[in-house]
Amino acid sequence: MTAGTALSAAPALSALRGACASILGVQLSDGSIPWFEGGPWDAWNHAESVMALAVMGEADAARAGLDFLQETQEADGSWLGGYGNALPMDGPMRIARVAAPVLKDTNFVAYPAVAVWHGFRLTGDLAEARRRWPMVRAAINFVLAHQHSDGDISWCAEAHGTEIDDAVLAGNASIYASLGCALHLADLMGEPQDAWRLARGRLRRAVLCAPERFDRTGQDRSGFAMDAYYPILTGLTPAAAGLARLETKVAPFVRPGLGCLCVIDQPWVTTAESCELAMAMLRLGRRASAATLLDWQNAQRDADGAYWMGWQFEEAIFWPQEKPSWTQAAVILATDALNTVTPASGVLTAD
Repeated sequence: MTAGTALSAAPALSALRGACASILGVQLSDGSIPWFEGGPWDAWNHAESVMALAVMGEADAARAGLDFLQETQEADGSWLGGYGNALPMDGPMRIARVAAPVLKDTNFVAYPAVAVWHGFRLTGDLAEARRRWPMVRAAINFVLAHQHSDGDISWCAEAHGTEIDDAVLAGNASIYASLGCALHLADLMGEPQDAWRLARGRLRRAVLCAPERFDRTGQDRSGFAMDAYYPILTGLTPAAAGLARLETKVAPFVRPGLGCLCVIDQPWVTTAESCELAMAMLRLGRRASAATLLDWQNAQRDADGAYWMGWQFEEAIFWPQEKPSWTQAAVILATDALNTVTPASGVLTAD
Protein backbone atom coordinates (compact mmCIF):
# COMPACT_ATOMS: atom_id res chain seq x y z
CA MET A 1 0.00 0.00 0.00
CA THR A 2 1.43 3.39 -0.98
CA ALA A 3 1.38 6.37 1.37
CA GLY A 4 -1.21 8.00 -0.88
CA THR A 5 -3.47 5.00 -0.73
CA ALA A 6 -3.16 4.90 3.04
CA LEU A 7 -4.25 8.50 3.29
CA SER A 8 -7.25 8.00 1.03
CA ALA A 9 -8.35 5.04 3.14
CA ALA A 10 -9.16 7.32 6.07
CA PRO A 11 -12.92 7.02 6.74
CA ALA A 12 -13.71 10.69 6.17
CA LEU A 13 -12.12 10.62 2.74
CA SER A 14 -12.99 7.08 1.69
CA ALA A 15 -16.63 8.20 1.63
CA LEU A 16 -15.65 10.63 -1.13
CA ARG A 17 -14.39 8.13 -3.70
CA GLY A 18 -17.34 9.02 -5.91
CA ALA A 19 -16.35 12.68 -5.91
CA CYS A 20 -12.77 11.73 -6.72
CA ALA A 21 -13.91 9.42 -9.52
CA SER A 22 -15.91 12.30 -10.97
CA ILE A 23 -12.76 14.44 -11.22
CA LEU A 24 -10.77 11.57 -12.73
CA GLY A 25 -13.59 11.03 -15.20
CA VAL A 26 -13.20 14.47 -16.75
CA GLN A 27 -9.39 14.70 -16.62
CA LEU A 28 -8.02 14.55 -20.16
CA SER A 29 -5.04 12.56 -21.39
CA ASP A 30 -2.87 15.70 -21.37
CA GLY A 31 -3.51 16.12 -17.63
CA SER A 32 -5.92 19.05 -17.88
CA ILE A 33 -9.05 19.07 -15.73
CA PRO A 34 -11.93 21.05 -17.24
CA TRP A 35 -15.05 21.99 -15.32
CA PHE A 36 -16.89 19.05 -16.83
CA GLU A 37 -16.77 17.02 -20.03
CA GLY A 38 -16.64 19.44 -22.95
CA GLY A 39 -16.50 22.39 -20.56
CA PRO A 40 -14.11 25.28 -19.94
CA TRP A 41 -10.67 25.09 -18.36
CA ASP A 42 -8.91 27.59 -16.12
CA ALA A 43 -5.84 27.36 -13.91
CA TRP A 44 -7.70 28.08 -10.64
CA ASN A 45 -10.29 25.34 -10.83
CA HIS A 46 -7.74 22.97 -12.35
CA ALA A 47 -5.35 23.57 -9.44
CA GLU A 48 -8.14 23.02 -6.91
CA SER A 49 -8.90 19.68 -8.52
CA VAL A 50 -5.21 18.74 -8.55
CA MET A 51 -5.05 19.29 -4.79
CA ALA A 52 -8.15 17.16 -4.25
CA LEU A 53 -6.72 14.31 -6.32
CA ALA A 54 -3.52 14.45 -4.28
CA VAL A 55 -5.48 14.30 -1.01
CA MET A 56 -7.32 11.24 -2.28
CA GLY A 57 -4.08 9.42 -3.02
CA GLU A 58 -4.26 9.85 -6.81
CA ALA A 59 -0.62 10.92 -7.04
CA ASP A 60 -0.14 10.15 -10.74
CA ALA A 61 -3.22 12.12 -11.79
CA ALA A 62 -2.22 15.05 -9.57
CA ARG A 63 1.29 15.02 -11.01
CA ALA A 64 -0.13 14.99 -14.54
CA GLY A 65 -2.21 18.03 -13.64
CA LEU A 66 0.84 19.95 -12.44
CA ASP A 67 2.78 18.85 -15.52
CA PHE A 68 0.01 20.27 -17.69
CA LEU A 69 0.29 23.61 -15.92
CA GLN A 70 4.04 23.69 -16.37
CA GLU A 71 3.84 22.71 -20.03
CA THR A 72 1.16 25.24 -20.97
CA GLN A 73 2.35 28.29 -19.04
CA GLU A 74 2.74 31.31 -21.31
CA ALA A 75 6.13 32.97 -21.74
CA ASP A 76 4.96 35.87 -19.54
CA GLY A 77 4.12 33.49 -16.67
CA SER A 78 0.35 33.44 -17.19
CA TRP A 79 -2.26 31.00 -18.43
CA LEU A 80 -5.16 31.76 -20.70
CA GLY A 81 -8.28 30.51 -18.98
CA GLY A 82 -11.85 30.06 -20.06
CA TYR A 83 -14.26 32.41 -18.29
CA GLY A 84 -16.86 29.76 -17.52
CA ASN A 85 -19.22 32.09 -15.70
CA ALA A 86 -19.95 33.77 -19.02
CA LEU A 87 -21.25 30.60 -20.65
CA PRO A 88 -24.94 30.54 -21.64
CA MET A 89 -27.38 27.84 -20.70
CA ASP A 90 -28.33 25.15 -23.19
CA GLY A 91 -31.98 24.98 -22.28
CA PRO A 92 -33.18 25.37 -18.72
CA MET A 93 -30.99 22.76 -17.03
CA ARG A 94 -27.49 22.48 -18.51
CA ILE A 95 -24.61 24.81 -19.27
CA ALA A 96 -23.89 25.06 -22.99
CA ARG A 97 -20.88 23.20 -24.35
CA VAL A 98 -19.50 26.13 -26.32
CA ALA A 99 -16.18 27.96 -26.22
CA ALA A 100 -15.87 30.29 -23.24
CA PRO A 101 -14.20 33.71 -23.53
CA VAL A 102 -10.52 33.38 -22.66
CA LEU A 103 -8.45 35.84 -20.68
CA LYS A 104 -5.57 36.12 -18.22
CA ASP A 105 -7.34 36.33 -14.88
CA THR A 106 -4.79 37.31 -12.23
CA ASN A 107 -6.46 35.29 -9.49
CA PHE A 108 -6.44 32.21 -11.71
CA VAL A 109 -2.77 32.74 -12.58
CA ALA A 110 -1.76 33.09 -8.92
CA TYR A 111 -3.54 29.98 -7.65
CA PRO A 112 -1.18 27.22 -8.87
CA ALA A 113 1.19 28.44 -6.14
CA VAL A 114 -1.31 27.05 -3.63
CA ALA A 115 -1.34 23.67 -5.37
CA VAL A 116 2.47 23.45 -5.38
CA TRP A 117 2.75 24.40 -1.69
CA HIS A 118 -0.09 22.01 -0.87
CA GLY A 119 1.77 19.24 -2.68
CA PHE A 120 4.90 19.87 -0.65
CA ARG A 121 2.97 19.94 2.62
CA LEU A 122 1.28 16.68 1.65
CA THR A 123 4.38 14.72 0.62
CA GLY A 124 7.43 16.62 1.88
CA ASP A 125 8.97 16.08 -1.58
CA LEU A 126 11.48 18.93 -1.86
CA ALA A 127 12.71 17.87 -5.30
CA GLU A 128 9.16 18.05 -6.67
CA ALA A 129 8.63 21.52 -5.17
CA ARG A 130 11.94 22.64 -6.65
CA ARG A 131 10.86 21.40 -10.06
CA ARG A 132 7.66 23.47 -9.88
CA TRP A 133 9.26 26.58 -8.39
CA PRO A 134 10.13 28.36 -11.68
CA MET A 135 6.50 28.05 -12.73
CA VAL A 136 5.29 29.61 -9.48
CA ARG A 137 7.89 32.39 -9.59
CA ALA A 138 6.95 33.37 -13.13
CA ALA A 139 3.22 33.28 -12.35
CA ILE A 140 3.51 35.48 -9.26
CA ASN A 141 5.70 38.00 -11.07
CA PHE A 142 3.04 38.20 -13.78
CA VAL A 143 0.29 38.81 -11.24
CA LEU A 144 2.19 41.52 -9.35
CA ALA A 145 2.90 43.34 -12.60
CA HIS A 146 -0.83 44.14 -12.49
CA GLN A 147 -0.88 45.60 -8.99
CA HIS A 148 -1.79 49.27 -8.60
CA SER A 149 0.02 51.69 -6.33
CA ASP A 150 -3.00 51.54 -3.99
CA GLY A 151 -2.34 47.82 -3.52
CA ASP A 152 -5.29 46.31 -5.40
CA ILE A 153 -4.66 43.99 -8.35
CA SER A 154 -6.54 44.22 -11.64
CA TRP A 155 -8.87 41.28 -12.08
CA CYS A 156 -7.43 40.45 -15.51
CA ALA A 157 -4.49 41.51 -17.63
CA GLU A 158 -6.73 42.56 -20.50
CA ALA A 159 -8.49 45.19 -18.36
CA HIS A 160 -5.38 46.50 -16.59
CA GLY A 161 -4.82 50.18 -17.25
CA THR A 162 -7.98 50.57 -19.35
CA GLU A 163 -11.25 52.34 -18.68
CA ILE A 164 -12.75 49.01 -17.52
CA ASP A 165 -9.95 48.24 -15.06
CA ASP A 166 -11.31 46.98 -11.75
CA ALA A 167 -10.42 44.83 -8.76
CA VAL A 168 -12.59 42.03 -7.38
CA LEU A 169 -12.64 41.60 -3.61
CA ALA A 170 -12.91 37.80 -3.58
CA GLY A 171 -10.28 37.49 -6.30
CA ASN A 172 -7.85 39.81 -4.52
CA ALA A 173 -8.37 37.94 -1.26
CA SER A 174 -7.58 34.69 -3.06
CA ILE A 175 -4.43 36.25 -4.52
CA TYR A 176 -3.43 37.21 -0.97
CA ALA A 177 -3.58 33.53 0.02
CA SER A 178 -1.70 32.49 -3.12
CA LEU A 179 1.04 34.99 -2.31
CA GLY A 180 1.34 33.49 1.16
CA CYS A 181 1.92 30.03 -0.34
CA ALA A 182 4.36 31.44 -2.88
CA LEU A 183 6.33 33.11 -0.10
CA HIS A 184 6.53 29.82 1.79
CA LEU A 185 7.91 28.21 -1.36
CA ALA A 186 10.39 31.04 -1.90
CA ASP A 187 11.76 30.58 1.61
CA LEU A 188 11.88 26.81 1.08
CA MET A 189 13.91 27.34 -2.09
CA GLY A 190 16.30 29.70 -0.34
CA GLU A 191 15.15 32.56 -2.58
CA PRO A 192 13.30 34.98 -0.27
CA GLN A 193 11.13 37.41 -2.23
CA ASP A 194 11.00 40.64 -0.24
CA ALA A 195 9.20 42.45 -3.05
CA TRP A 196 6.40 39.89 -2.94
CA ARG A 197 6.09 40.28 0.80
CA LEU A 198 5.76 44.05 0.48
CA ALA A 199 3.24 43.65 -2.34
CA ARG A 200 1.19 41.30 -0.18
CA GLY A 201 1.17 43.89 2.60
CA ARG A 202 -0.06 46.56 0.16
CA LEU A 203 -2.78 44.21 -1.04
CA ARG A 204 -3.92 43.57 2.51
CA ARG A 205 -4.11 47.28 3.25
CA ALA A 206 -6.16 47.84 0.09
CA VAL A 207 -8.71 45.21 1.09
CA LEU A 208 -8.97 46.36 4.70
CA CYS A 209 -8.62 50.11 4.26
CA ALA A 210 -9.51 51.09 0.68
CA PRO A 211 -12.90 49.61 -0.24
CA GLU A 212 -13.26 52.22 -2.97
CA ARG A 213 -10.64 50.31 -5.00
CA PHE A 214 -13.11 47.45 -5.51
CA ASP A 215 -16.21 47.40 -7.72
CA ARG A 216 -15.19 50.83 -8.97
CA THR A 217 -16.66 50.34 -12.46
CA GLY A 218 -20.16 50.30 -10.98
CA GLN A 219 -20.92 46.60 -10.63
CA ASP A 220 -21.97 45.90 -7.05
CA ARG A 221 -20.75 42.44 -6.04
CA SER A 222 -21.74 42.69 -2.40
CA GLY A 223 -24.59 40.28 -3.06
CA PHE A 224 -22.14 37.47 -3.86
CA ALA A 225 -21.28 35.16 -0.97
CA MET A 226 -17.66 34.88 -2.04
CA ASP A 227 -17.07 38.58 -1.44
CA ALA A 228 -18.47 38.11 2.07
CA TYR A 229 -16.42 35.11 3.20
CA TYR A 230 -13.22 35.14 1.12
CA PRO A 231 -11.44 37.72 3.29
CA ILE A 232 -12.03 35.29 6.18
CA LEU A 233 -11.17 32.12 4.28
CA THR A 234 -7.85 33.50 3.07
CA GLY A 235 -6.71 34.77 6.46
CA LEU A 236 -6.77 38.36 5.32
CA THR A 237 -9.18 39.56 7.99
CA PRO A 238 -7.92 39.61 11.61
CA ALA A 239 -9.67 37.07 13.85
CA ALA A 240 -11.92 39.50 15.75
CA ALA A 241 -12.92 41.31 12.57
CA GLY A 242 -13.44 37.96 10.88
CA LEU A 243 -15.87 36.84 13.57
CA ALA A 244 -17.76 40.10 13.24
CA ARG A 245 -17.82 39.72 9.47
CA LEU A 246 -19.12 36.17 9.84
CA GLU A 247 -22.06 37.39 11.93
CA THR A 248 -22.91 40.47 9.87
CA LYS A 249 -21.95 39.95 6.23
CA VAL A 250 -21.83 36.17 5.92
CA ALA A 251 -24.75 34.97 8.07
CA PRO A 252 -27.45 36.29 5.67
CA PHE A 253 -26.18 33.89 3.00
CA VAL A 254 -26.73 30.74 5.09
CA ARG A 255 -29.96 28.81 4.67
CA PRO A 256 -30.35 26.36 7.60
CA GLY A 257 -30.44 22.74 6.54
CA LEU A 258 -29.32 23.60 3.01
CA GLY A 259 -26.09 25.57 2.76
CA CYS A 260 -24.69 28.83 1.47
CA LEU A 261 -26.43 30.93 -1.13
CA CYS A 262 -24.31 31.87 -4.12
CA VAL A 263 -26.14 35.18 -4.61
CA ILE A 264 -28.12 36.77 -1.81
CA ASP A 265 -31.34 37.31 -3.78
CA GLN A 266 -31.47 33.94 -5.56
CA PRO A 267 -33.01 30.74 -4.06
CA TRP A 268 -29.91 28.72 -4.91
CA VAL A 269 -27.44 27.16 -2.49
CA THR A 270 -24.22 25.80 -3.98
CA THR A 271 -22.03 22.99 -2.79
CA ALA A 272 -18.69 24.68 -3.47
CA GLU A 273 -19.59 27.93 -1.73
CA SER A 274 -20.91 25.96 1.24
CA CYS A 275 -17.66 23.99 1.51
CA GLU A 276 -15.54 27.11 1.21
CA LEU A 277 -17.59 28.82 3.88
CA ALA A 278 -17.09 25.77 6.10
CA MET A 279 -13.34 26.22 5.68
CA ALA A 280 -13.65 29.91 6.51
CA MET A 281 -15.45 28.90 9.72
CA LEU A 282 -12.64 26.48 10.53
CA ARG A 283 -10.12 29.29 10.24
CA LEU A 284 -12.06 31.15 12.93
CA GLY A 285 -12.32 28.09 15.18
CA ARG A 286 -16.00 27.50 14.48
CA ARG A 287 -15.56 23.78 13.97
CA ALA A 288 -19.08 22.69 14.96
CA SER A 289 -20.68 25.17 12.56
CA ALA A 290 -18.30 24.06 9.81
CA ALA A 291 -19.13 20.40 10.41
CA THR A 292 -22.85 21.10 10.27
CA LEU A 293 -22.58 23.11 7.05
CA LEU A 294 -20.49 20.40 5.44
CA ASP A 295 -22.88 17.68 6.57
CA TRP A 296 -25.78 19.46 4.88
CA GLN A 297 -23.99 18.98 1.54
CA ASN A 298 -24.58 15.25 1.61
CA ALA A 299 -28.05 16.00 0.31
CA GLN A 300 -26.34 17.21 -2.88
CA ARG A 301 -24.75 13.83 -3.58
CA ASP A 302 -25.91 11.58 -6.42
CA ALA A 303 -26.15 7.80 -6.42
CA ASP A 304 -22.52 7.49 -7.55
CA GLY A 305 -21.23 9.73 -4.77
CA ALA A 306 -20.54 12.83 -6.89
CA TYR A 307 -21.92 16.22 -5.89
CA TRP A 308 -24.29 18.42 -7.82
CA MET A 309 -23.36 22.04 -8.37
CA GLY A 310 -26.32 23.43 -6.46
CA TRP A 311 -29.90 23.16 -5.24
CA GLN A 312 -32.66 25.52 -6.34
CA PHE A 313 -34.85 25.28 -3.28
CA GLU A 314 -37.96 27.07 -4.55
CA GLU A 315 -38.29 24.64 -7.46
CA ALA A 316 -36.74 21.76 -5.47
CA ILE A 317 -34.33 20.76 -8.24
CA PHE A 318 -30.60 20.26 -8.62
CA TRP A 319 -29.62 23.16 -10.86
CA PRO A 320 -27.89 23.34 -13.18
CA GLN A 321 -27.58 19.65 -13.83
CA GLU A 322 -23.81 19.73 -13.66
CA LYS A 323 -21.30 18.16 -11.27
CA PRO A 324 -18.19 20.29 -11.84
CA SER A 325 -14.74 19.00 -11.01
CA TRP A 326 -14.17 21.97 -8.70
CA THR A 327 -17.33 21.19 -6.76
CA GLN A 328 -15.98 17.72 -6.01
CA ALA A 329 -12.63 19.26 -5.10
CA ALA A 330 -14.22 21.70 -2.65
CA VAL A 331 -15.93 18.85 -0.80
CA ILE A 332 -12.73 16.81 -0.60
CA LEU A 333 -10.56 19.71 0.58
CA ALA A 334 -13.13 20.86 3.15
CA THR A 335 -13.44 17.30 4.47
CA ASP A 336 -9.68 17.04 4.84
CA ALA A 337 -9.56 20.43 6.58
CA LEU A 338 -12.33 19.47 9.00
CA ASN A 339 -10.90 16.05 9.86
CA THR A 340 -7.17 16.88 9.55
CA VAL A 341 -6.56 13.67 7.66
CA THR A 342 -3.48 14.70 5.68
CA PRO A 343 -0.40 16.81 6.48
CA ALA A 344 -1.75 19.38 4.00
CA SER A 345 -5.13 19.75 5.70
CA GLY A 346 -4.34 23.22 7.04
CA VAL A 347 -3.12 24.80 3.81
CA LEU A 348 -6.49 26.45 3.10
CA THR A 349 -7.49 27.14 6.68
CA ALA A 350 -4.42 27.86 8.78
CA ASP A 351 -1.23 28.55 6.79
